[in-house]
Amino acid sequence: MSTHTMRAVRLHEHGGPEVLRYDEVPIPEPGPGEVLVRVHAVGVNPPDWYLREGMANLPPETRPRFELPVIPGTDLSGVVEAVAADVDGLSVGDEVFGLLRFPSFDGSTYAEYVAAPASDLALKPAGIDHVHAAGAPMAGLTAWQFLIELGHDHPSPFQAAQHHPTALDANTTVLINGAAGGVGHFGLQLAKWKGARVIAVASGAHESFLRELGADQFIDYTKIRPEELVHDVDLVLDTVGGPDSKRFLRTLKRGGSQFPVFFGEFDEEETVKLGVTVTGTQVRSNGAQLAELGCLLDAGTVRVAIDSTFALADARAAHERAARGHIQGKIVLTVA
Repeated sequence: MSTHTMRAVRLHEHGGPEVLRYDEVPIPEPGPGEVLVRVHAVGVNPPDWYLREGMANLPPETRPRFELPVIPGTDLSGVVEAVAADVDGLSVGDEVFGLLRFPSFDGSTYAEYVAAPASDLALKPAGIDHVHAAGAPMAGLTAWQFLIELGHDHPSPFQAAQHHPTALDANTTVLINGAAGGVGHFGLQLAKWKGARVIAVASGAHESFLRELGADQFIDYTKIRPEELVHDVDLVLDTVGGPDSKRFLRTLKRGGSQFPVFFGEFDEEETVKLGVTVTGTQVRSNGAQLAELGCLLDAGTVRVAIDSTFALADARAAHERAARGHIQGKIVLTVA
């Protein structure tokens, strides 16, 4: 392999995990405001397989534009290798992590090197390794922007209303559906950090994991319907979405909110009658917020759970693992 090329995973056509190819491609050049990062680990996230499948799950008018072949991926942890002349605050040799260029799909992190906007990066917490750091950006920032601070005023493509996080403290009860997954396990820990009482909903296999992270109550949805057991919660963070999402509205007190991380299907008349609000946002890259989350990761206040790791060349196997579901924490690709 020549010194000007690198290995990257690309898709040349849409389809299942088998379309992911391990290619040799040119190393990118950082543009203005960018740094070149030597990638050590890559977080695997749902948008990676939405891109692979051709965004069939999004309404056509909201689908981002991209051309094939494309390198998927948005999350990385690595080391700065080169810095554009106009970038302050980052130097060659710095360890960094970030969610790149989201909500566009130009992150291109399934690769040995990535050109990254400096503003999307934060210094990697010294207390955690690259694998754990790579698992944090998208899922951690999603939980942060839904629960702690939105941090931007971009309208969501999925709703007209501006999202407002609910103030969390010792007087709030939060129910998290899908609590063991990437966003769910960060949401649980951030809610606990703020002092809230947390009810975690997941399958039974995840109970001890979620209690360890601080869940006050655990509900195995395979055995009992949460909406029959729980009432008067202040906030539902639903990381699962889909047609069943609206059943959680009945767990809320009047004036409560449900935050669907992935679109649910709701009936406006019903939400008005129940006196509750449903609001969401779309995660956006944000280096400054990631630095705040990084402090919590460094202190051990929030930890990143790793479901499994795969070599970059085995991205297909990582996507196959994702498709099986029941993920505990994050799937991460390692780059030698």
